Amino acid sequence: MAHFYLATALSAEHAELTGEEARHAAQVARLRAGERVVVGDGRGRTADAEAVAVARDRVELRVLDLREEPEPSPRITLVQALAKGGRDEQAVQAAVELGVAAIVPWQATRSVSRWTGAKVESGRERWAAIAREAGKQAMRPWAAEVLPLRSTAEVAALPGLVVLEPGAPVRIADLPPGDATLVVGPEGGIAPEELAAFDAAGAARARLGPHVLRTSTAGPAALAALLAPRWP
Repeated sequence: MAHFYLATALSAEHAELTGEEARHAAQVARLRAGERVVVGDGRGRTADAEAVAVARDRVELRVLDLREEPEPSPRITLVQALAKGGRDEQAVQAAVELGVAAIVPWQATRSVSRWTGAKVESGRERWAAIAREAGKQAMRPWAAEVLPLRSTAEVAALPGLVVLEPGAPVRIADLPPGDATLVVGPEGGIAPEELAAFDAAGAARARLGPHVLRTSTAGPAALAALLAPRWP
């Protein structure tokens, strides 16, 4: 059971793979009838299953053992500023593996990478594909959601804002437990007018430690600090 797939349908008796999941199972992994895999629905259900029929566009599975897990708590959302060189995508991948609940792309003032026109949706789809594969790699029962691109004003309206900022008086590890929305700036940092908007919205500021991290590692590091003490 080396592969984890997201099932189109998953019940106590039956599971089904279609589209890209079926093509990967049939053509890349060369799954055969009688072999076993692990499947999930991204909403808390996972199962050990046995292939019954394998075709290029559809794989039928018999469920052997169905498990259901409650949604993880606390629920952490990562607001990740767009960044050059694929650093934002690195942050998405690592954050999903660590257990982020949702990711919000943010067009920050100092973001070198820009999503405009058709790239607004294609960029979100790219992040969603990265999140999907990272979730499968981590065998997450609950899939992470990638939300549409947000402006600074829209980010400021999100609940439970925690802005990661070097030199902040509070350490991320000392924040009270609970749901949170982490805000990570781009390579050049968060602009003063953006910080003012977040402060006006009641956001907390928190630092990770004595070092200044890249935008690709700041969010995952903060997630680990918040979630690791609560991992089983």
